Amino acid sequence: MSDIRPPRNVTRVLPSCKRIALVAHDGKKEELLAWAARWRETLAAHRLLGSGTTAGRISGALDLEVESLMSGPLGGDQQIGARIAEQRLDLLIFFWDPFAPQPHDPDVKALLRLAALWNIPVACNTASADFLISSPWLDRDYTITIPDAGAWVSSRTG
Repeated sequence: MSDIRPPRNVTRVLPSCKRIALVAHDGKKEELLAWAARWRETLAAHRLLGSGTTAGRISGALDLEVESLMSGPLGGDQQIGARIAEQRLDLLIFFWDPFAPQPHDPDVKALLRLAALWNIPVACNTASADFLISSPWLDRDYTITIPDAGAWVSSRTG
């Protein structure tokens, strides 16, 4: 069996104005909305995006600009995962419901896998989201280590 790990890492800078994804399963939408309301002024200083209904509810209730992607079960989780892989997302706030079965559970797991692989900070509940959004690094450039995808591809084809 061949080694599928990238041969080395490189760095990437998460900019001071973060691109933040806001996602919540149906049973957690009210909790995310309440959390976002508490942190509205902080969130307003960043670029927000979200999946389907979640983006619309946050935008409408809090008068924030939130780029709306597709609903999670329709591909929204995969769209957010693509942003992570393309280095176009800096933070993921994903209030997922551990008690509710999700028809798109493989997509959710893939999204969380990509966030871990690409070293993206993730919050999955109110407490972790509070810690993440109140971090002194939120409004500053922050350097992370990520896989060197180009070197990985070269090592597989060369």
